[in-house]
Amino acid sequence: MATYKVLNRQVYTSGNYSIAPIRMEDRYAIMKWRNEQIYHLRQNQPLTEADQDAYFENVVAQLFEQDKPNQILFSYLENGECIGYGGLVHINWIDKNAEISFIMDTALEKEHFENHWGIYLKLIEEVAFQELELHKIFTYAFDNRPKLYPALEKAGFKLDARLREHCLFEGKFIDVLIHTKIHTKLSLRKATQEDVSLTFDWANHSETRQYSFSKEWINLDTHTSWFTSKISNPDCLYKILDDNGLPVGSIRLDIKEQEGIISYLIAPGHKGRGFGNKIVQMFLSDLKNEGIGVKKVVGLVQTDNIASIKIFESLGFHKIQHDNGVLKFEIKI
Repeated sequence: MATYKVLNRQVYTSGNYSIAPIRMEDRYAIMKWRNEQIYHLRQNQPLTEADQDAYFENVVAQLFEQDKPNQILFSYLENGECIGYGGLVHINWIDKNAEISFIMDTALEKEHFENHWGIYLKLIEEVAFQELELHKIFTYAFDNRPKLYPALEKAGFKLDARLREHCLFEGKFIDVLIHTKIHTKLSLRKATQEDVSLTFDWANHSETRQYSFSKEWINLDTHTSWFTSKISNPDCLYKILDDNGLPVGSIRLDIKEQEGIISYLIAPGHKGRGFGNKIVQMFLSDLKNEGIGVKKVVGLVQTDNIASIKIFESLGFHKIQHDNGVLKFEIKI
């Protein structure tokens, strides 16, 4: 197997699936799939075996030994058999971004499209974010692939741009959609007195008050007194979520005996980016190492707060009570 000089790891695996440096033996299968799916590719005409041989010999072969190749291509394998291919292309090493490329065996598209895209994106993110430490990855797709966009959004990609009538397709100009995902370096830290103004603004924002149990506006003196008491209370664990150093949310655990009531919020302007799930997940993980003796964590959620309900359910909390418009979730630590 050829290996990429730029990569420390060569094979990335998820269950029975993996991506490995593109294999010469897969070139004709890849050619076949590209020709069958030419409608969504930036490819002007069907490839021939001579074209494919020349590309692998003159372009692909050079990539393995380059310190900063402009593309890194992989065979996508199920139990060692090639069922697709893709990689990171148009790599910008200065600005730390790259475009994602992927096609699968045409026969798999009808029934297994979203499943394979989900697996592949997870694997290619390992390469992009963990191995190469890129900042952003994106897809560039003609607006003729209705199955693709939900698959991207499910994997956490956001529609970043729509290029109107950008490409000529079958005599008609069509849009191009660009979906992106940015590598976030999330960290939880203990709240300090310096966070009082920040948390005051968050608490009084209309987005926060919508799902708060108290709808009334809070004045600064009241908040300052409350905040100071919380961060100095040994029975309260109060943390701030930072995204690359930028505060984007807070989470708190009020402890009584061996039970803790959890409460969190995501800062206005930062919702819809998966931070809600992350802040609870990271906080629960930290709790196991805090040594504070909490055995059970409880969350109280209003029944119309669908986002929080989904987060607690996805993280394994059990719904044990439904009373007066409030759901109660709990999980053992």
